[in-house]
Amino acid sequence: MSRWLSSSGAAGAATLLSRILGFVRESAYAAFMGTGPVADAFFLAFQIPNLFRRLLGEGALSSAFIPVFKETERKEGVAAAWRVGLACTWAVFLACTAICLVLLGAVSLLLWYSNSKSSVHFHIDINTELMFQLMRWMLPYLPLVCVAAGFIGMLNARNHFFLPALGATMLNVAMLASVWWLAPHFGAELHDKVFALAVGVVVAGVAQAAFQVPSLLSEGFQFRWLNPLNEPAVREVARRMGPSVIGVAAFQVNTVLCQAFAYTHGREIISSFNYAVRLMELPQGVVGISLATVLLTELSTLAVDKKYPEFRSTLTEGLQQLMFLTLLPLVLLLTLSEPIVRLLFERGEFRAGSTAQVSFMILCLSPSLMAFSLNNVLARAFYALGDTKTPMRISLAAIAANFLAAFVSVSLMPKAGLAIANSASSTLQCFFLFYALKRKQPKFDLPALFAPLTRMVAAGSVAAGSAVVTLWLWDRWIGQHGPAARLGATFIPMALASLAYFLTATALRIREASDVMSVLRRRGARGKSTPASGQTSG
Repeated sequence: MSRWLSSSGAAGAATLLSRILGFVRESAYAAFMGTGPVADAFFLAFQIPNLFRRLLGEGALSSAFIPVFKETERKEGVAAAWRVGLACTWAVFLACTAICLVLLGAVSLLLWYSNSKSSVHFHIDINTELMFQLMRWMLPYLPLVCVAAGFIGMLNARNHFFLPALGATMLNVAMLASVWWLAPHFGAELHDKVFALAVGVVVAGVAQAAFQVPSLLSEGFQFRWLNPLNEPAVREVARRMGPSVIGVAAFQVNTVLCQAFAYTHGREIISSFNYAVRLMELPQGVVGISLATVLLTELSTLAVDKKYPEFRSTLTEGLQQLMFLTLLPLVLLLTLSEPIVRLLFERGEFRAGSTAQVSFMILCLSPSLMAFSLNNVLARAFYALGDTKTPMRISLAAIAANFLAAFVSVSLMPKAGLAIANSASSTLQCFFLFYALKRKQPKFDLPALFAPLTRMVAAGSVAAGSAVVTLWLWDRWIGQHGPAARLGATFIPMALASLAYFLTATALRIREASDVMSVLRRRGARGKSTPASGQTSG
């Protein structure tokens, strides 16, 4: 059994816990503010600092840093690698603090001009003003979460995946506390109470960074001042990281640009899209990002050692496992989106109309799930080979295509345009990444890579049929009125569809199904024979 598959299972388990808590958080948000204008203002304001979490925490920093860290460790030893990590941490902190201060100044100036009586006065509506005020409160989250991303990158480079991924739970715990405990102390009106959520975001950034410190110290990392300008490795990471920001994060950049555009075309679009994206992020994080994070370390090591046949075979195996594991949640989202949304969100300020709107968003966004997960792994394959420019160029094209598609589709179909544009651009990006990788590695066998796909689709079709029939029978005999009925309408079709998927995959001799079952059996045997350890390493 491949070591990286087992490690990605550890990272995926921690990410799963974080995503579950994230759903609890989003459910609390939904009950607190629904899909109205306050929710739109909060989610759009959070996009700017959260963009840096997504760019660094889920991609560009680790993609650029880990190959340099591993190369330094291999050539100069562990002490030199830790020096690289420390210098990069200081560089990230100083750069992100500078960005934060510039954005704080720009937003403060904009709000001052909006409320002043000067000759350059211009008017913004109350909800847009609320959005900028919330953004100003949340901007300190930016340097905090970027430092946390640096810590996580160092631990990943040392083959620790479980506890670093678990750090995201601290973010969700802090944000939940802001809804349940802090918000009632901020006033009676929703426009006032929503600022408690902004405070929770900043506290979450502190908690996420602090959570990584004990693991770093146990590995031998020491905190001290180190001028990053004097370290050549920092310049190398920065050189690789610049294109990586675009290469890994096309989806996130697209989201910010298109949400800002959609904000001018109506209310409830941003919040509805946000809830749909949160549902998409569960399989993306548990499968796509976790597997890509572990594969980057493995591929970087093989590339440094110039073991290109092993590099290609590892990449092929990883992509096949990714397709197999992503297809099932894609089927479940397509067939069960409405009962899932109803179970998770429909309470308090989140009404039945919001359920229908978010479910429709999910249907339009679902095709991007497979493409986005593949893009994460493919981009990291280029980074492991030291090529950051090719993914950057492809992502630039995808971003341009996305914004053009959003401009057209949001204008014609405001309630679905964002989702359609993201699905189209991420699929286009995936196609060109495969094409470029084949040109860079001519011996990369694409027909062999996609050989199991027909059988996977057959298993997915059986799972989809099982889910549709089970949900239809449940609605006919029981309905979805009450918590117990909603639980059943979601999890019984989901469980039967998952069982049908794995049974069909096993019957069709899909190797990836056997790999997953082997990992689960091995972990079950390990759990019976030894006490649970505090940390899982790859």
